[in-house]
Amino acid sequence: MRYPGEKWIHITRRWTMVTWGFLTCGVFLGAHWAYRVLGWGGYWGWDPVENASLLPWLTGTAFLHSVMMQEKRGMLKVWNMWLIFVTFMLCIFGTFLTRSGVISSVHAFAQSSIGNWFLTFLIIIFGVCLFFFIKNHSHLRSEHKLESLASRESSFLFNNLLLLVACFTVLWGTLFPILSEWVKGHKITVGPPFFNRVNIPIALMLLLLTALGPLLAWRRTSLESIRRNFLWPALGALSVGAFLMLTPARWGSVFGMKPWEDISYFYSLMTIMLSALVGLTVVSEFVRGGRVIRRHTGQNLPASMVHLAHRNTRRYGGYIVHFGVIVVMIGFAGSAFNQDKEQEMGFGDQMNIGAYTLVCRSYTQEDNPNYGSEWAILDVFKGGEQIATLNPERRFYKASQQTATMVADRSTPKEDLYVVYEGQNQDTGRPIIKAHLNPLVMWIWAGVWIMIAGTILALVPSAVPVRVAVPARAEAAPVGAGD
Repeated sequence: MRYPGEKWIHITRRWTMVTWGFLTCGVFLGAHWAYRVLGWGGYWGWDPVENASLLPWLTGTAFLHSVMMQEKRGMLKVWNMWLIFVTFMLCIFGTFLTRSGVISSVHAFAQSSIGNWFLTFLIIIFGVCLFFFIKNHSHLRSEHKLESLASRESSFLFNNLLLLVACFTVLWGTLFPILSEWVKGHKITVGPPFFNRVNIPIALMLLLLTALGPLLAWRRTSLESIRRNFLWPALGALSVGAFLMLTPARWGSVFGMKPWEDISYFYSLMTIMLSALVGLTVVSEFVRGGRVIRRHTGQNLPASMVHLAHRNTRRYGGYIVHFGVIVVMIGFAGSAFNQDKEQEMGFGDQMNIGAYTLVCRSYTQEDNPNYGSEWAILDVFKGGEQIATLNPERRFYKASQQTATMVADRSTPKEDLYVVYEGQNQDTGRPIIKAHLNPLVMWIWAGVWIMIAGTILALVPSAVPVRVAVPARAEAAPVGAGD
């Protein structure tokens, strides 16, 4: 049936939020599995199947932002329609990559003829989407045009463009081995350096837009309004950056790396500065709105901010999601300071990594009916004091004839000490231990929980229906205005 007006887009947006939340959980559960089970020391390696899960997440995120322009201003109707189509097709495409065997991945299933069925289904889906787009094209004309670059509409538009550039880059890099084989007769694999070189700057630009967007009004915003709303968050972010730059020795010593020796340090610094900017922007939005509520209700400021969130759960739930994103990004920034070291360790041997000293207390083998195992017992010292005992293990399962790594991980908000049993030296019989020191990884998992909490809040109906008519020359979004 046809829904009157824009009702259909409200329903689509709510269901997209639900599926986006589940997809977010899936992407980060996969990252956590790769980190805890595979034993390679990382959580994201730009594997083709990892990329396949990221593609619909990017387009879904773009839709959740651009749909606000359609709801508020009647703009980007065709754009939003195709974002919905493309997001669904990319989900099917990811299943095709996983099941067809056209790519090599530790995540993929064995090659199967079912992949051809998914490819056929994907072609049918595209045909159906194109048919309904042509049939309903007359209903998808935009009602307004972009009036100013200094507006919330422009921030959403740039946000969408950056997300789609990132999506195209990931798709191109994922399919490049297949395309190169068609053209040259042999596969050329694109590695993490390609994805990082393109997507890290895009992520930094997205962080900047995430900070600017909430401070801009619909239609147009005056420079005075931008200065007034942006001044204190910008000064706070610059203060964070100045502290990190003016104390480089201390900053570098925190994670055991000499600063300025690599562009990754610059990216890390910019990520933390922009994350601080977004965080301060979110806090300022809550405080500013909370003060208005406090003047009307007489409540204290924290209670007023809670009341504010209840009045417009979608808007302030979205802000909490943004806060979760910056926590995740700070966790990603720690990867610039990762360290790893591999060493053969016998009884009493030591390995130094960062501020830690690992001492091999013993190592042994065991044979069980299901699997055979080898492990080591390592005492961990810091500052001359024992702080933990780790037991990295390697198993060989007899039925499947496969090995599995049991990672030993000591995780703190500052860093993870991540230890892997690599195997035994066949000549000496002593274990080979590989240790990784990965800063800020815990922030990634904490940020995901915040994103999930924000998504749930955004799905809860607002306590008081809010109806706000935006004036022709509004300078700032009213408190509680839906966006």
